[in-house]
Amino acid sequence: MRISRRNCLLGCGLAAASLPAWAGDTAAGEHFLWLMMLLLLARLASLVERIGQPAVLGELAIGIVLGNLALAGFGGLAPLKGDAILHFLAELGVVVLLFQIGLESELSAMRQVGLRAFLVAVVGVVLPFLLGTWLVGPLLLPAAPFVAHLFLGAALTATSVGITGRVFQDAGQLHSAEARIVLGAAVIDDVLGLIILAVVSAIAQTGSVGLAEVAIISAKSLAFLLGAVLLGQAVAPRLARRMARIHPGPAMQFTVLISFCLGFAYLAHQVGLAPIVGAFAAGLILESAYMRDFRRDDLHVTLGEALIPAEPALRAELERVLEHENRHRMQRLVEPVGFLLVPLFFVLTGMQVDLVSFADPHTVAIALAVTVVAVLGKIAAGLAAGPVDKWLVGWGMVPRGEVGLIFAAIGRQIGVVSAELYSVIVVVIVLTTLVTPPVLAWLLRRRGLAS
Repeated sequence: MRISRRNCLLGCGLAAASLPAWAGDTAAGEHFLWLMMLLLLARLASLVERIGQPAVLGELAIGIVLGNLALAGFGGLAPLKGDAILHFLAELGVVVLLFQIGLESELSAMRQVGLRAFLVAVVGVVLPFLLGTWLVGPLLLPAAPFVAHLFLGAALTATSVGITGRVFQDAGQLHSAEARIVLGAAVIDDVLGLIILAVVSAIAQTGSVGLAEVAIISAKSLAFLLGAVLLGQAVAPRLARRMARIHPGPAMQFTVLISFCLGFAYLAHQVGLAPIVGAFAAGLILESAYMRDFRRDDLHVTLGEALIPAEPALRAELERVLEHENRHRMQRLVEPVGFLLVPLFFVLTGMQVDLVSFADPHTVAIALAVTVVAVLGKIAAGLAAGPVDKWLVGWGMVPRGEVGLIFAAIGRQIGVVSAELYSVIVVVIVLTTLVTPPVLAWLLRRRGLAS
C-alpha cells in the first residue's frame, strides 16, 4: 500500500511536468485544469502527515518541486509562477485562512494575553532588526551600503502568521495560550513592521525621515485595529439580524461572513496594513451569538425534535453536542472555501522558491548565518511570553514567509538591495518557512506526551 501511494504521487508529478509547453499558456479555460492539478497534488502532499509532519509542509514542498521542474528540463509550469488569476486566488486563500483562525479565536481570550503578545511582538521586531542592521549586515556584507543593512534588518522583523496559524489549526491547538500569544503578537508585529518599513524606505530614498510621517503611519495602524473591533461589534449583530430577516438560510449567513472577511481585508489594505490583518480582525469580532437569528440546518432541527422523548441524561448530552456544533456553525460554513483556496496559497508560495539561489556557496553560507540570527531573534521573543511554553511561542514567530519577501522586493525596487542580498533574504525566508512546521509539530507532540 505504501508503494502504491508513492507511485501515485510520483505519477501525478510526472503528469504535471510532462504536459506540453502550450499548456503553460494559462488561457481562461486552462485555469480549470491547473486548479484541478494543483489541488490534487496539494492533497496528495498531505501524505507527510503519515510521518508526523503537518500538511502545510507537504504543500510547500510540492510547490518547490513544481516551481523548479525547469531545472530538469520541464518548463511547462513556469508561467504559473506569475499567473495573475492563480495569485489572486492564492491571496484570497491566505485571507480566508486568517479569517478562519480569527473565527476560532475568542476576543476575550486574546485580551487576556494582550500584554504578553505585545511584549513578544516588540522583542521579536526590535531584536532581529538590531541584529540584522548592526551585526550580521556589517560583518557578512561589508561592501553593502548601510541602507542595505537596514533593509536586511527590516526583512528579519517579519512574521508569517499564515504558516504558524495553519500548524496550530491542524493540531487543534488554536485555543491554547501559546497560539493566542503568537496570533496576537503577529498582528502587532505587522503594525510595527509596517512602521519600520516606511521609515527604512524613506531613509533609502531621501536620506532622512520625519517624525510626523512615523506618527501618521503609527496612528493609522492603531486606529484601524481599535476601530475594527469597535465598529465590528457594533455593526455585526445589526447587519446579521437584518440579513436574516431577508432570508434565514445558510446561504445568507455565509454571505454575511465572507462579506465581513473581504470588507475588513479591504479596509486594512486601504490603511497600508496587510489584508490578512483585516481578515483576522473580522473573524475575531464575529461571535456565534450574532448569528442566532439564522435558521439551523435540517439535521440540527431533526435531531432537536428527536430529543424530546429521550431520557434526560441522553437528552442533556446530545443537547450539549448540538450546542457545541451550533457555536462552530460559522467555521463549518467557511471551511469548504478554505479547502479550495488555502492549499493553493501554500503550493504557489513554494513555487516562488528558486533553487538557483542555492547554487552559489558564498551566498548560501551567508544565508545560513543570517538564518541562525533570524531564528534566534524570534526564539528570544518567546522569553517575553510569561508562564507558557516559551519554545512554542518563539518558534511560532520564526517563519517569515510572504511578508519578508515584500520587504525584500521593495528594497530591490528602489535599488538598495543587491541581487546577492536579495538571494540571501530569499534563502532565509525559505529555510525559516520550511523548518518551522516540523519543529512546531514536534513541540506540540512533546507537550501532548508530557501533559
